Amino acid sequence: MRKKAKIGLALGSGASRGLAHIGVLQVLEEHGIVPDYIAGSSIGALIGGLYACGISPRMMEGLASHLDSKLYYDVTVPRHGFIQGKRIEELLKLLTQNKEFKETKIPFAVTATDLKKCKLVVIKEGKLYKAIRASISIPGIFVPVKTGDQVLVDGGVLERVPVSVVKEMGADIVVGVDVGFRGEHREANGILEVILQSLEVMELEILKTRINQSDIMIYPSINNVNPLSFDEVEERVQIGRQATMEVIEELKEKIRLAEEGAAS
Repeated sequence: MRKKAKIGLALGSGASRGLAHIGVLQVLEEHGIVPDYIAGSSIGALIGGLYACGISPRMMEGLASHLDSKLYYDVTVPRHGFIQGKRIEELLKLLTQNKEFKETKIPFAVTATDLKKCKLVVIKEGKLYKAIRASISIPGIFVPVKTGDQVLVDGGVLERVPVSVVKEMGADIVVGVDVGFRGEHREANGILEVILQSLEVMELEILKTRINQSDIMIYPSINNVNPLSFDEVEERVQIGRQATMEVIEELKEKIRLAEEGAAS
């Protein structure tokens, strides 16, 4: 009897470019590929967390299309960040149904960066919404999350696509989705985009020093957009779909070979 290959899906950071993750999930589902493990960083933590809770990619697309994200930006005096994040935290709590990691349908992990200890933190326990809130905390834009002796910000600061995390979770085949900046920035529209673009330049340099450990890496071509705007949802989802269709047959072949190898 052929043993099923364990698929790990690593969803990367990239602010609103991460809406392309929804299209990736749609195509994988349409081809009968459901991940056994998911890890997410920043926007990847949000999309991955919703999927792990059982929210379908189609429903996510509908939610994103009708949600006015500006209503959840509680601007504060910028001592540690421009956005307090309490409104977004309440929204995350609602969307994840206040679930804990142990209650997800698919094993799930979130990455964040601890500013105090200068290291990547992998979160697999506790409330999902709290972990996701920490992972989406873009430095300088969102107020960091303080928990215990940790000060947590965006996981993408140290690992843009958390492929190492799903590999450690037990995946036989790792699929990474990189929606981060890879080219030339558009002209920044305001101080928040200046902050984000600066971080993305640093992330890109860090990425150059890392060895790609994924078996398949999906690169939605989504550079030339405002990463802080959650408009044009359908367009970004379609870009994710297109990028996934380009590698879907290669992924199926890797799965087939892995399962045949395990059976022999």
